[in-house]
Amino acid sequence: MVEGSMTQGAGQGPEVRTATLRDFRVPAYVHDVPAYVQEPGPDLEAPVLSAPVPASSEPRRQDASYEDGPYPEPPYAEPSYAEPPYAEPSFAEPAAQVPMADEPEGYTPTQRDLPVIKRGDTVQVQLDTEPAPRPGGDPAGPGPLYVVGDVHGYLDELTAALHEKGLIDAEGNWSAGTARLWFLGDFTDRGPDGIGVIDLVMRLSAEAAAAGGYCKALMGNHELLLLGAKRFGDTPVNSGAGTATFQAAWLLNGGQKSDMDRLQDVHLQWMSRLDAIELEDDHLLMHSDTTTYLDYGDSIEAVNDTVRETLTRNDADECWDLFRKFTKRFAFRDESGPDAVRELLGTYGGTRVVHGHSPIPYLLGEVGTEDAADGSEDSRPLVEGPHLYAGGLALAMDGGVTMAGKLLVQQLPMDS
Repeated sequence: MVEGSMTQGAGQGPEVRTATLRDFRVPAYVHDVPAYVQEPGPDLEAPVLSAPVPASSEPRRQDASYEDGPYPEPPYAEPSYAEPPYAEPSFAEPAAQVPMADEPEGYTPTQRDLPVIKRGDTVQVQLDTEPAPRPGGDPAGPGPLYVVGDVHGYLDELTAALHEKGLIDAEGNWSAGTARLWFLGDFTDRGPDGIGVIDLVMRLSAEAAAAGGYCKALMGNHELLLLGAKRFGDTPVNSGAGTATFQAAWLLNGGQKSDMDRLQDVHLQWMSRLDAIELEDDHLLMHSDTTTYLDYGDSIEAVNDTVRETLTRNDADECWDLFRKFTKRFAFRDESGPDAVRELLGTYGGTRVVHGHSPIPYLLGEVGTEDAADGSEDSRPLVEGPHLYAGGLALAMDGGVTMAGKLLVQQLPMDS
């Protein structure tokens, strides 16, 4: 396994935070992108769609997204990062949206896929009532294990949460000794300083290793989206639902021009080498709450190798298929959820899945009204900690920081 240990100074502080619940109001079916996308405003319209994708006949699970397709296995080439053929995307407005007439079988419509929280709702979550031990651990063994949910460019919130847990000091330097820290993906988009977040994680990786611990990260769907936007720009891809481009999908999903302007080869190399799934202390760590990882291998090593090799081949259609599968969600939420988790655990090991991707308020099925999306204090979801569900087999870590929720850092194991 190749670890991304390159370092670079942390980014500057982010701008004043303006995100509200409106970040998660989702437009109609657009570009095969089931992720929680921003609602297009007058200055950002959705791209053109053409014919609908055919219905799937044998879906694996009721993930809220699209049907799976065959995965090709051509010869793999060794990665080369000397002069990557990245296309500089332009930032012209996408064309107007054309809604689909029919939805594919098994597809959850994105228009209300991630509903608005009611004004004044209190979201109930499972909390760890035991005090967390001091980071550092036993010098004779591995240190305590921590996980971080989706960050999405909120650098100030991230540093505050890490400092609160004793993982970094007041200057933002690693202070946790032999502690082990895993980020579950989605470092960029929507928030003001995604590149600053990546810089911080890369720097902490080096500092933690020097102290006898480690700081590692997983691949999220927004890493795949940013890589695709940089590499392929407005090159059309075979989305299965008409004309689509990575650039248009990135913009619709909260892509920040400031991140694209500051994106360097060191960031691209680091993102492209991230693992997709890992097993730590009997916890199966992944970004997305989906069973689609099973499409990429029957072992953790096979999944990670397949994802990296797909990115190495630099094929726009293959990368798009990887991205859209990583955007699937909610596979563990309903009655069939425990069985879906057991399928993953039976294949890759572990006794509990720990994931990000789907915000906790929406996993709890809180359905609200249109007038609740005003960003006022009483319309914000109250998320105090991770959400344990699927019969205790799944732990959700996305506290909804982009909708004024909470950026979660949790020590594992977490009791029910």
